[in-house]
Amino acid sequence: MTMNRAENRISGQLQYKAEPDWLTGLRKNGLNAVSSLQLPKLEKTNLQRWPLRQQGICRKPELMMSLDELPQSLRKWVYSDDVLVQRNSGPLIKHLTEELRKQGVILTDLETAARQYPELVKPYFMQAVQAEENLLTAQHAAHWSGGAFIYVPAGVHVETPLQTLFYVDESDTLFMPHVLVVAEERSSVTLVEHTMSSSDKCETVNQAVMEVFVGEGATVNVVSLHQLESDSIDLTYRRAIVEQDGRVNWLIGEMNWGKSMSDTVSILKGEGAGSDLKSILVGSGRQTMNITARTIHIGKNSPSDMVIRAVMREQSTAILNGITKIEKGASGANGQQTEKVLMLHPDARGDANPILLIDEDDVKAGHAASVGQVNPEQLYYMMSRGISRVEAERLIVYGFLAPVVDEVPLEGVAAQMQALVEQKLGQIKETNQASLSE
Repeated sequence: MTMNRAENRISGQLQYKAEPDWLTGLRKNGLNAVSSLQLPKLEKTNLQRWPLRQQGICRKPELMMSLDELPQSLRKWVYSDDVLVQRNSGPLIKHLTEELRKQGVILTDLETAARQYPELVKPYFMQAVQAEENLLTAQHAAHWSGGAFIYVPAGVHVETPLQTLFYVDESDTLFMPHVLVVAEERSSVTLVEHTMSSSDKCETVNQAVMEVFVGEGATVNVVSLHQLESDSIDLTYRRAIVEQDGRVNWLIGEMNWGKSMSDTVSILKGEGAGSDLKSILVGSGRQTMNITARTIHIGKNSPSDMVIRAVMREQSTAILNGITKIEKGASGANGQQTEKVLMLHPDARGDANPILLIDEDDVKAGHAASVGQVNPEQLYYMMSRGISRVEAERLIVYGFLAPVVDEVPLEGVAAQMQALVEQKLGQIKETNQASLSE
């Protein structure tokens, strides 16, 4: 059979990467599925109208050996000594302290992990997110590059956060990082995942996937902060499968400046499995954002909670979808969710869609949603106490976002999230960020 041009490109990449046969097979399966699949159908958002470009050119940097080699424009974003930095399509630096190495912890790029630790990667890779789900997941299965593999052995508690930093600084670049987290039983870890693009004009599409596997009695905390510039499009799938008495805690900051779509899912598979999701997004300009958070209760006595807060400026639009699904047999489950949108401009639009899908009687479930503008009575009260209108609005907005921002576990990350919120709200002057390509 004669391969088409796309297949030839994939074949060439596979030879260059010297990937194992099982991974080559997964890539080819994804490539074969591309022709028969469609873009996902989103609530009130048509992805066919978005300028989704081709996958782009695979650009890999030279690997650095020390954090000291990072330029300051990148170093300031690094919060941890245990970090993986990817520039464009491949790893720039990988650093894990000796103490964690001795405990069996792994932090490396996913391509290296597939070669060196196939027994740890193969059972999990592309299992939470399936290649055949839609066109985006099939393209990702075929073309992903770089990414990260985090492994925590049974009973190991990683006290200091691990960090992955993915950034792109060239247009038409293949930018499809895949993050795979495997936490064995009774272990715990915190991951800070940071995705960004340079402040220069950089036209690219981020098609990212994160898969998290939480073993029995394990806890995984994920902080995911995305801040791609306005010329980039962000398409991100995050998914966790949680075993008995395990727990996944999501803290998500959608701080992109361009079009954004994300789908974050917790599958509570085992009895007593739990999930907590907190997310904020700030829209500006004519930005369009479609944000979905889902929790699927399969195991008995499984608790979940999700809190999503959106602040919208100018002509920006946000669609928030909160979905709690309680399957038959998941007795004792308790699923709660809240979505709130605060609009700071008459032309801003927000749509909160709380959905409960319940197939079991012996459960608790609840939802709340609100969409509105700044309360004029609150403004009047604060201004009557001598506070300016601008400062009063600022205080109201931060009170609105506080349930999420206050949960950021790292001081450096919290300060950066605060600065990004203020920048997007236009309440402080934009900082002159040095180009990431320096």
